[in-house]
Amino acid sequence: MRRPVIAGNWKMFKTQAEARAFVIALKPLVANSGYCDIVIGAPFTALAAAVDAARGSTIGIAAQNMHWEKEGAFTGEISTRMLVDAGCSYVILGHSERRQFFGETNYMVNQKIKAALDADLTPIVCVGELNSERQARLTERVLSQQFQEGFASLTAEQFSRIILAYEPVWAIGTGNTATPEMASEAHRLLRGLAVAMFSMERAAALRILYGGSVKPDNIKGLMAQVEIDGALVGGASLDANSFASIVNF
Repeated sequence: MRRPVIAGNWKMFKTQAEARAFVIALKPLVANSGYCDIVIGAPFTALAAAVDAARGSTIGIAAQNMHWEKEGAFTGEISTRMLVDAGCSYVILGHSERRQFFGETNYMVNQKIKAALDADLTPIVCVGELNSERQARLTERVLSQQFQEGFASLTAEQFSRIILAYEPVWAIGTGNTATPEMASEAHRLLRGLAVAMFSMERAAALRILYGGSVKPDNIKGLMAQVEIDGALVGGASLDANSFASIVNF
């Protein structure tokens, strides 16, 4: 039985004080939510504040990006060592906004995954297709390429420590959510890729989250699908009550 994960991605929102207040408000709301792992993806400047506020709870804190080098002349970048020092236990990698606006390639995502695993961070790796690609019936091709190139040269043991998130780009922040059936179909495809590249056992254990306009009113239908193991929540994770209602669906 795969343990569900409900993760929030704050993107470029919340100061240190706002992050601390959010986590303090969230803790009692999810204190009895032992069925799942709860993760908050905070901006770099708020990571330490979020970690501090989450102490004594089961809430894990994720960074939203990182560089694959341990240190060096990479102005504006963040290393795994810095994230671990701040108290992170997860990192979101390959988000569509990183790919779309900052030119991240599958190769770069692959390098980041390896670096995160070496630092004992759990990567939440995002894949997904554009609307134009779905309309052109290229979803399978796009997801296959992202998966195969993103997880290239990983061992089966390394792969077992990864969380995958399917986020159709056309559904992110648009209010358009893939139907549970559409999401489940994509998740089945991804699990099939895991079988082919690793093993049936590793594929069966892989946790695949859905991300794309997840809200309190659609989480139940999504989670009813056997292939969906949780959610990567954007805008609805910015309010503690809203996010808690998704966790406690």
